[in-house]
Amino acid sequence: MIVLGLTGSIAMGKSTTAAMFAEAGVPVWDADAAVHRAYGHGGAAVDPVAALVPGARGPSGLDREVLRRAIAADPTLLTRIERIVHPVVGADRARFLEDARAAGEGVVVLDIPLLFETGGDAHVDRTVVVTCDPAEQRRRALSRPGMTPDRFDALLARQIPDVEKRARAGYIVETGAGLDAARAQVAAILKESR
Repeated sequence: MIVLGLTGSIAMGKSTTAAMFAEAGVPVWDADAAVHRAYGHGGAAVDPVAALVPGARGPSGLDREVLRRAIAADPTLLTRIERIVHPVVGADRARFLEDARAAGEGVVVLDIPLLFETGGDAHVDRTVVVTCDPAEQRRRALSRPGMTPDRFDALLARQIPDVEKRARAGYIVETGAGLDAARAQVAAILKESR
């Protein structure tokens, strides 16, 4: 089974590209969705994270906005939360891979926004970096609800620069030329990977 690690900086089109792999019949594991499950009602991260940030527990799990404010007030908190959440997310990913192998899948995609930043590229066969022009990236990001220029810049600061990601990529999907062009690039990657 070929494991493709899909990544890209904020607003590059990674989620849309992941959906294209899924449309092509490839099982896709989404790291962000795994975090949401861990933070949701009954999620494995709720109790230990709530012990760090007592006001973060809500009726449907952890309140991400409360966590954001707590992390902004105490930058060391993020590392402590990650020590809790990363193993939970890792176990979720391991279950996905085990199920895919048992089902006889030939190719799967791990959609991991911080693939290179967390060393996750060491655990995949090939990497796929989604990219676009920086001006387009900024336009897309700032069109999102609640996104501000300062928040966008802070998110970018936590990520390896796009130019470095592209240099480390096994494959690149350029999303600035439209959906059909990106879909053709995904098809070419799958043709080579199957």
